[in-house]
Amino acid sequence: MSLNEKSKSVEQNTLNRVPLDQRQSWGSIALIWIGSMICVPCLMIGGLLVTGLTVPNAFLAALIGYGIVVLYMCFQGMQGSDTGLPTVSVAAGSFGEKGSKLIISMIIGVACIGWFGFQANVCGSAFSGILSSAMGINLPVWLSSLIWGIIMLVTAIYGFNALKYLNYIAVPALIIVCLYGVYESISQYGSSVITSYQPPTPFPLMQGIALAVATFAFGGVIAGDYSRYAKSRADVVKSSVVGVLPAGISMIVMGGIMSLVSGTYDISIVLTDLGVPAFGLVALVLATWTTNTVNAYSGGLAITNMFNLDASKRSFATAVAGFTGTLCAVAGIINHFVGFLSLLTAAVPPVAGVMIAEYWIINKGKVENFRIKQGIAYQGILAWLAGSAVAIVVKWGIQPVNGIIVSMLVYLVLNSIMTSNEK
Repeated sequence: MSLNEKSKSVEQNTLNRVPLDQRQSWGSIALIWIGSMICVPCLMIGGLLVTGLTVPNAFLAALIGYGIVVLYMCFQGMQGSDTGLPTVSVAAGSFGEKGSKLIISMIIGVACIGWFGFQANVCGSAFSGILSSAMGINLPVWLSSLIWGIIMLVTAIYGFNALKYLNYIAVPALIIVCLYGVYESISQYGSSVITSYQPPTPFPLMQGIALAVATFAFGGVIAGDYSRYAKSRADVVKSSVVGVLPAGISMIVMGGIMSLVSGTYDISIVLTDLGVPAFGLVALVLATWTTNTVNAYSGGLAITNMFNLDASKRSFATAVAGFTGTLCAVAGIINHFVGFLSLLTAAVPPVAGVMIAEYWIINKGKVENFRIKQGIAYQGILAWLAGSAVAIVVKWGIQPVNGIIVSMLVYLVLNSIMTSNEK
């Protein structure tokens, strides 16, 4: 491949509008979401849920939790489809151009880098464990995390089409391997463990719903990064519902079942214990790979916006995001997962509340009313801070949802006051 051909294969749509002739089928977008949902954190949440809920209630928590995320995800995604712009660019309509660059891009960028590091660390840790137990090879976790982080980063550098083609291969393979893991677990350990199970430390269903929301709360906010490739609003809804609900709920239930019958939600360990470590390795690598390409890609968009880089620098910014995440993996970010998830749950969803209020309520959902505000729109920043504070402090209900609602209401009030004063 010549240098010119290679440059053409790298995505050039960064912060500019995606042309209509480059829009994709809703199935292609759904596959990206499916690939991001089939991941180790979803299996982990399944394992956490069954410590306090029965299996049917864990299923219900996943259904309601992901249903909530898909609801605001559709609104975020339709903004992207209408405008053809990524999340950080649409955010300039409610946070101001400088506000989006300095604050929103930083929040999204840090979140993406953190998730990338966590996924690479999970992959590296499990890969080293499998090599040690199955082959007697001792590869340091930090080195394994470094190697896999770099490998995963390459796909994200090439952009949307690389993500799409990766998921064409990975998603069917992941579904087959995960189903095989659950089937073999139940066959070996018996289904009575599930039917007679009572959680050791019961907690309310609402807490389980909040855990499910937290798993993909960030994905719902950045939906526009991928839905900007959708041909219509209907395609956004179809790709979001089909891409998130079946895969996300299945992963949580499978993680819960594997935790019950074999003592761990980690499919690589389950399949290694069953005598098929190669299958476990394939599942683990593909699950983290498909999710991490999304993290690095959106992180690259955020960095491009934050530092006002030329559109041609998107691949470089993606490399920076992914490599920084890889360094986090080398440093062992996996040991701080709970705290990191709590931070994301509080800070990221209120961004969607502000954006939805601006586009769907103030602008009445009409793309012709969309305008990028100059400077910093302080009403957006203050509303986001208020939503984040409530999400952190108020423990009642579902914290990410509390943050979204509060940020939305505060933004509408502040915008009304500022508009009146201008008159």
